[in-house]
This record gives sequence, structure tokens and C-alpha cells, in this order.
Amino acid sequence: MAALARPDSMQVILREDVKNLGKRGEIVKVADGYARNFLFPRGLADDLSEGRMKQAQVEQRKAQGRQDRLLQEAQALGERISAMAIELKLKVGENGKPFGSVTAQDIASALAQQGVEVDKRRIEIAAPIRQLGEYVVEVRPHAKVTARLRITVVRA
Repeated sequence: MAALARPDSMQVILREDVKNLGKRGEIVKVADGYARNFLFPRGLADDLSEGRMKQAQVEQRKAQGRQDRLLQEAQALGERISAMAIELKLKVGENGKPFGSVTAQDIASALAQQGVEVDKRRIEIAAPIRQLGEYVVEVRPHAKVTARLRITVVRA
């Protein structure tokens, strides 16, 4: 009696994001053992069937719609930020040397006072600003959207 030949790989639908493999709802091809011994027992994936394939397609369309909506909101926020200019005050000693610095947290707080909520990690400055003057800082409300914010640092 001849042994049945097994395919070396199979297609699965991911139920969760799996690092170095794919995102939730994606159909990926993986080795049999990886699917049976790792993905299935942990509930990270399901085997591919007609019903699950249709369900995955519906979920992918919903996810794409959410991503498109988030991108549009981020673009609107980016345009709003690019049109803004904020002024931050920095204490300066008698000899003109500033005390302290302007950080991403200070910029985020100034934006919040003007009604724009931005996470400080989305504000890109190479180093804290330690001098008076005008600066342009990049703000990334979304991975695909970059806004340029004009900042003026003045004497307190």
C-alpha cells in the first residue's frame, strides 16, 4: 500500500496579526507543520475553506474602508497643522542663554491648546530646541501623511 503524498504547504487565513507572516484576514501560504503545530493551536489561523475565504474577503474590505477613512482624517489634520504656527516661550538668562528646552511634549501641549490632539511620538524633532528663533517641525499624524508645523521660540 502506497503512502499518500502530502503537500508541503497549505493556505491559511490569519485570525490575528502574526509578526513576519501577515495581518489579520490575510490568506498566506505556510508549511504544514507550522500551521498544525503553531498557528492552529494558538488560534492564530484557520484552514482555508470556501466559507472562511468569503468571510476573510468581507473582513478585508471592512479593514480597507477603515484604513481609507483614517488616512482621509489624517490628511485633513495634516493640512490643518501645516496651516498653523505656534509660539512657545523659553526662559532666558541675562546673558542670553536659555534655561531648559522645547520638547515634543511642549509642542503637543501647544497644539492641544489650539484644539489639535497629536501624540508627542508623532512629532519629529532631532533634539530638543535650546535656542530662540523660528523652526519647522515635522508632524506625522499617519504613516503616509507628513505636516510641517512652524514654531517660533521667543523669550519668556
